[in-house]
Amino acid sequence: MKLPVALTIAGSDSGGGAGIQADLKTFAALGVHGVSAITAITAQNTTGVTDILELPTSLIREQIRAVVEDLGAQSAKTGMLSSAEIIATVTDAITQYRVRNLVVDPVMVAKGGARLLRDDAVGALRRQLVPLAAIVTPNLPEAEVLLGRGIVSLEERRQAARDLVAMGARAAVVKGGHAADETVVTDVFFDGSQIVELQAERIETRNTHGSGCVFSAAIAAWLARGAEPLDAVREAKSFITQAIANSLELGHGHGPVNPMFALRDGG
Repeated sequence: MKLPVALTIAGSDSGGGAGIQADLKTFAALGVHGVSAITAITAQNTTGVTDILELPTSLIREQIRAVVEDLGAQSAKTGMLSSAEIIATVTDAITQYRVRNLVVDPVMVAKGGARLLRDDAVGALRRQLVPLAAIVTPNLPEAEVLLGRGIVSLEERRQAARDLVAMGARAAVVKGGHAADETVVTDVFFDGSQIVELQAERIETRNTHGSGCVFSAAIAAWLARGAEPLDAVREAKSFITQAIANSLELGHGHGPVNPMFALRDGG
């Protein structure tokens, strides 16, 4: 059996709901072999992050080299890249190894509120990594930070997607999950030529830990399988909606979404 390979470059979540752990589960659920380069180790659970250890940039780069030179990578995604130095290292490696199908999830804040991206790293993310992205996938607060302005209305979401493509990404999807008082979640996709609105019913649950990671990992999985960007985003939107609908009641805070929803008890 031969499977497409997708690489996740992200932090480790000891609670298993987000980061590397969520990405690898998503890849497996979608029939893709997942490989990883861990950028940071976090001590966290459903209630929040209590400690973070960034890994040396030399080790991050060596992880990428080791897996790409041997197994290859039909796509990659980034998650927690907490410093300008880590962003520069990942940018150099992605460029050197010509990873073309890159999904950039600009992770900035954990579900429990902990900051996962230093303020001085935002410029590096904007200047260095976004221009390499096949698709960049910010939620509304992340898009506001990247663009330096508030984003409230649907039209402002559309303009944000256009401006992220103008920043260098080949496509952008601005997620609408943080929009207030909307019964339908509308994500806005733009690829330089077409604006497409992707809608799904809002699911009332506090158990959304890892939702951004799973969504971006699902996009990367579909890109690795050969899907076009818009089709990959459509499939990922359906996947994350089901993962939220089947989210897990675990812990005392924000429980995780469930990328393994297709599995049933007993195998």
